[in-house]
Amino acid sequence: MPPSRMFKSFLSLLFQVLSVLSLAGDVLVSMYREVCSIRFLFTAVSLLSLFLAAIWLGLLYLVSPLENEPKEMLTLSEYHERVRSQGQQLQQLQAELDKLHKEVSTVRTANSERVAKLVFQRLNEDFVRKPDYALSSVGASIDLQKTSHDYADRNTAYFWNRFSFWNYARPPTVILEPHVFPGNCWAFEGDQGQVVIQLPGRVQLSDITLQHPPPSVEHTGGANSAPRDFAVFGLQVDDETEVFLGKFTFDVEKSEIQTFHLQNDPPAAFPKVKIQILSNWGHPRFTCLYRVRAHGVRTSEGAEGSATGGPH
Repeated sequence: MPPSRMFKSFLSLLFQVLSVLSLAGDVLVSMYREVCSIRFLFTAVSLLSLFLAAIWLGLLYLVSPLENEPKEMLTLSEYHERVRSQGQQLQQLQAELDKLHKEVSTVRTANSERVAKLVFQRLNEDFVRKPDYALSSVGASIDLQKTSHDYADRNTAYFWNRFSFWNYARPPTVILEPHVFPGNCWAFEGDQGQVVIQLPGRVQLSDITLQHPPPSVEHTGGANSAPRDFAVFGLQVDDETEVFLGKFTFDVEKSEIQTFHLQNDPPAAFPKVKIQILSNWGHPRFTCLYRVRAHGVRTSEGAEGSATGGPH
């Protein structure tokens, strides 16, 4: 065999071997790439599995306490019904609270009035130790013909007179009663007026006592309707002759019960006494009298006649 042909055969064989090796290399590279892809995929799947497992465990940890609670699913109508029921309960509770508040206020008002009455009753008992002849229970009365007219507020009198706890038209006989408390007074129009008291008999007058609640217990917060300057007169039997017994000032800053000694010397007995109010403490529309007391010694007509030298 010539050398050139052998050389060609050798080259052909070499090319075949190189082709086989190249094919084998491609196969190996492809296999390596597949192996790398599978490893990456496996790693990714593993990490995802761990993440999902962590989430699942967290959900189990959070949801497990709720599984012990009763599960109640409400429809929309049931929800509205429950809201309406709770609203009614709140309204009932509010009504009960309002009722309780009114009852407490009523009790407070009643207690305040009762305490005020007791206080004034004790004051009457403690401060005045003289017989009172201007008391309706012993026979005293009001001479309406010689007494000022009652105060009447045209705008409110008709309405308020329907209620017993406040009446703008209290009669003057209220000043002859022992029950003194705020609002229970006789009012006449303006700051000047008079009241004539028919005594239960002839009385040698020695003192006159006026009473007015102090500003601290007045509902209006002041005592400007109280009388200030006043004069006292004794009326003779003829019902016309007046004897001046003194002029005085009732001071609202002092005691609510003030007694004034009359200028009745020598002592004379009178069947009537007139209290003439000359001013009040600033009220522009009316003046209030709560109670007037007349003190002295009651005499019979026979004794009076003997003392004056008249027929027995």
